[in-house]
Amino acid sequence: MNGLDKVDRQILTLLQENAQLTIQEIGQQINLSKTPVHERIKRLERDGVIDRYVTLVNKKKVGSSLIIYCQVTLDKQTRDTFIDFDQSIAKLPEVIECNRVSGTFDYLLKIVAQDMESYNRFYQDHLSVLPGILHISSFFVMSEVKNTTVIPVD
Repeated sequence: MNGLDKVDRQILTLLQENAQLTIQEIGQQINLSKTPVHERIKRLERDGVIDRYVTLVNKKKVGSSLIIYCQVTLDKQTRDTFIDFDQSIAKLPEVIECNRVSGTFDYLLKIVAQDMESYNRFYQDHLSVLPGILHISSFFVMSEVKNTTVIPVD
């Protein structure tokens, strides 16, 4: 896998589970001293394997407990239409994921909102008025069964 050895994969797994681990703590868990752990992490960052470090926020604790998936179909499937939509959707903080997909619609969006009323305002004032949209279908999450950011590296 892309030149990663077993130790690199162990480091990546540990950091994905807890990015606040110290180099010493990582070293203790994989039986390696601090210097090689530090060098490996720096190489993984330099090579772009480690993209960035983030803090995951509890959606409910900050008032964004409603999760909505939207299927979006554009009126034209042209390069310019895709570019315009991509640029417009990137400006909407409520949209936490946006993926262009194959199939019967063009985009799958993941949106967070405080409640149904705030989603309705967002839908009417921001989403449905974007140029090039032909159709939007919204699906409301009733229960999150699994939510992880950990990418398997084994």
